[in-house]
Amino acid sequence: MTTARTPPGQGPLTGVRVVELAGIGPGPFAAMLLADLGADVVRVDRPGGVGLAIDPAYDVTNRNKRSVIVDLKSADGPARVLDLAERADILIEGYRPGVAERLGVGPEACHARNPRLVYGRMTGWGQQGPLADRAGHDIAYIALTGTLGMIGAPDAPPAVPANLLGDYAGGSLYLAVGVLAALHHARAGGTGQVVDAAIVDGTSHLSAMIHGMLAAGGWHDRRGANLLDGGCPYYGTYETADGRHMAVGALEPQFYEEFVTLLGLPEHTGARKDWARWGELREAVAARFKSRTRHEWTAVFEGSDACVAPVLTLREAPGHPHLAARGTFTDHGGITQPAPAPRFSATPTAVRTGPARPGADTADVARDWDVPDLMKDREPMNDRELADRRSADRELANDREHTDDREHTDDQEHRDDQELAKGPE
Repeated sequence: MTTARTPPGQGPLTGVRVVELAGIGPGPFAAMLLADLGADVVRVDRPGGVGLAIDPAYDVTNRNKRSVIVDLKSADGPARVLDLAERADILIEGYRPGVAERLGVGPEACHARNPRLVYGRMTGWGQQGPLADRAGHDIAYIALTGTLGMIGAPDAPPAVPANLLGDYAGGSLYLAVGVLAALHHARAGGTGQVVDAAIVDGTSHLSAMIHGMLAAGGWHDRRGANLLDGGCPYYGTYETADGRHMAVGALEPQFYEEFVTLLGLPEHTGARKDWARWGELREAVAARFKSRTRHEWTAVFEGSDACVAPVLTLREAPGHPHLAARGTFTDHGGITQPAPAPRFSATPTAVRTGPARPGADTADVARDWDVPDLMKDREPMNDRELADRRSADRELANDREHTDDREHTDDQEHRDDQELAKGPE
C-alpha cells in the first residue's frame, strides 16, 4: 500500500487516516472525535452538501477535518473514494444498509483495495433486523430501547433529550470506540473488519446498570418513581424565584444532611430513606427554592458538598468559573465551542482548524494522500455556488421527506439519490 503523507497533527491519533463519507448527525460527530484526537480526517462531501440547514462555516462537527468533493453518482466517483480508502486506516459511512454497496464503495470493494481497513457503519436500526431499511431519527431509535420512556415527569409525556442520548451517546461514541478497537486489532493482526454501530444497540447498552437494578427489584419500570429519574426529592431540579432552576443530587447521607441544612430544612434530616415522607419533603424543598433567585441559591451552596448546582443555559455555561478555569470551552474563528475531550498528559489536543469548507482542501489531500485523480476536473465551489447548491438540495430533500420510499422499490437509482440526500439516519 502506498504510504501517504500526513500533515503534522496534534493528539494521540496523529498519523491515523480517516475517510468520512459526508452525512449529518452521529457520523460527523464521531469523525470529529477522531479529528479532535489528532487523526487526519478527510470528509468526502457530495456536490451541494448534505442539505443540513446550517452555514458550513458554523458546523463545528467538521472542525479539525479536511474536505474534498466527490460525486458518488458519477462514473469515476467511486474509484476516487476507493483510492482514498486504500490509503486510509478507517472509513466511516452512514447510509442505509446496501446503499454503499450499490454505489461501489461498500466493505467488500474497500477491503479488496485495503484489507487492513476498518469500515465503520453508523445507522439507527443497524445493518440487520426487520427495521434495518426503514427511515428514522434519534427520537424513534431511543423510543424502542426503553430509555426515552424513562425520562420525564410521571404525569407528562416522556421528555425529549435533544439528540444527545441517541445520536451522540448511543451512536457516535460507540462508533468511535468500535473503530478504534478494530484499528487496534488490525494493527496487531493485519486484518480489518466492519463495525456495525447502531443507535438502538448503543443506547440500550447505556442502560445496562438500570436493567440490573430492574432485575434486582431496585427499579420501577415507570417514570418518576426511582432514585435517579426524578422520583427522589433530593435528586432532581427545582424552580427558583426568578423562573430559573437548581439541580440537586444529594444522594449520600452526609451530602443530604448538608443539603437540607443549607436549604433551611433541618427538620427533614430524617426523611432521606422514609419514602412515606418523600411527598412532603418534595413540597418543602420546592417551596424553599421558590423563595430565592438562582443567583442567591448558588451563593448559599457555593463551596459546600451539598451536591447542588445552578442549571445554566448553553450561552451561560462557558462563563462558569470552573469551566472557564479548565478551558472546557474555547473560541476559534469567532465561534465559542466545547474544547476537545478528554485531556491527555503527553499528547494534548486542540481545535487546530475551523469547520472544513466543502472541497476547499482537495489539492492538499491529493498531494498528502497521493491521490492525484482527485484534482481531475475538480474546482472548489465558491460561496455563491455552494449556497445555490445547498438551497436546491434543501428543496429537493423537503420534497422527498414526504415521499414513501416504498413507492420507488423499482427505481433503485432514485432511492440511492434519496439516501445520499438524507445522509445518515
